[in-house]
Amino acid sequence: MTTPDNAVLILDFGSQVTQLIARRVREAGVYSEIVPFAKGDEALARLKPRAIILSGSPASVSDVGAPMIPPGVLAADIPILGICYGEQALCAQAGGHVGASGHREFGRAALRIVGDCALFDGVWAKGEAHQVWMSHGDRIEAIPPGFRPVAVSDGAPFAAIADDAARRYGVQFHPEVVHTPDGARLLANFVTRVAGIPATWSMAGFRAAKIAEIRAQVGEERVLCGLSGGVDSAVAAVLIHEAIGDQLTCVFVDHGLLRLGEAEQVVTMFREHYHIPLVHVDASDVFMAGLAGVTDPEQKRKFIGGAFIDVFEAEARKIGGARFLAQGTLYPDVIESVSFTGGPSVTIKSHHNVGGLPARMNMALVEPLRELFKDEVRRLGVELGLPPTFVGRHPFPGPGLAIRIPGEVTRDACDTLRKADAIYLDEIRKAGLYDEIWQAFAVLLPVRTVGVMGDGRTYEKVCGLRAVTSVDGMTADVYPFESAFLSRCATRIVNEVQGINRVVYDYTSKPPGTIEWE
Repeated sequence: MTTPDNAVLILDFGSQVTQLIARRVREAGVYSEIVPFAKGDEALARLKPRAIILSGSPASVSDVGAPMIPPGVLAADIPILGICYGEQALCAQAGGHVGASGHREFGRAALRIVGDCALFDGVWAKGEAHQVWMSHGDRIEAIPPGFRPVAVSDGAPFAAIADDAARRYGVQFHPEVVHTPDGARLLANFVTRVAGIPATWSMAGFRAAKIAEIRAQVGEERVLCGLSGGVDSAVAAVLIHEAIGDQLTCVFVDHGLLRLGEAEQVVTMFREHYHIPLVHVDASDVFMAGLAGVTDPEQKRKFIGGAFIDVFEAEARKIGGARFLAQGTLYPDVIESVSFTGGPSVTIKSHHNVGGLPARMNMALVEPLRELFKDEVRRLGVELGLPPTFVGRHPFPGPGLAIRIPGEVTRDACDTLRKADAIYLDEIRKAGLYDEIWQAFAVLLPVRTVGVMGDGRTYEKVCGLRAVTSVDGMTADVYPFESAFLSRCATRIVNEVQGINRVVYDYTSKPPGTIEWE
């Protein structure tokens, strides 16, 4: 892939939201690339960036072996912006001092602007107060020579600092998250005003670059693409097909964990509408047998991932000569499993399509969407000509209904959940709410409750309903349904789905919960 002439280098110190920085930079029309902090000097030489952004981190600069900014990066004569840990590392390595704070700040905080600087131009002015998102236990106690404070908060006397002559800035808050309302504008200021980079990057440019990258990676070899029926794998398949044509064969594995009617929809769409070679494998017996007796969520995910690989391996042998396996892996999948670029991130949960292939398989991965968030994948899908009604579908996890059935997964449980989920989504569409919601689904709980139907006692399962709003899946808020809507859903589910006699609604945000239940 040809490296753009105008790029921003983002050094990853292990923050869970590093990729959000790249996303905001892309929204400003500028290409960005994330590399682990330890490879900063190497990336500096290769990429020749116009600016550098230092991410946050779960580490403390006072820790033994704490990640540090590489010498070449510090010596570079280009603009640098440090975010949270990045600001602290910049100060500590340039002659300032960082210490543990007696007033930690986690969540929303009020920032008071005490000085003007290029970073704030047209966004914030001296004397104003603005909401930001903080997440720090340490704070800067002395700033290096050349810097001056430009913003403070209750827990951070140097919540924003500037060295205008050197074009170096630091912020203790996180401008990349949506909870800092003006954060995107601040990052746009840094890359376009401070660094002077023209806003020329676009999804059309990403599409062209990825097509060239796929062609270079694959050459004349054959590729298998795993289709789940969701948006991610479909967009990946269409993009790869555009790049290499009939060298691609899609493999759709029906693991018995799909939504109602989904298998038929997938087969029809790809065979009849997109004319992409498709192999339909009904492996539901294999998956159900392997999930029997399994209740731990991580064991479910790992079994499903392993079984998928086994199926793909068998199909690769049948097709003959396939050297690559393509997946619709997105960045939120990766960041909750392992660091996207090898940095020291914290594992939240594993994903069935993350972590590579076993050594026995002579296949390499093609993951063209690995740097994107869900809404960016949807934009790419529209760019590729997929119907908006399809690319606008709610996310569906690779492990399917298995992680929406806490406890043991059985065919009967899947059939019950499929019916309840279809009713719930039907009511959401009828109410005209589908596009307002990021993700909505039903969960079949491993709990039985006493009920009464027709003057008779019932003892059946509980169905949980979940609906959230989000921008990128990294954080999410509960959707505020009216009580009358939830009552309609509950009435239909209890009346139409045998085996359920109670319905509840999940009001938990992310964090502290995840969007899925397992």
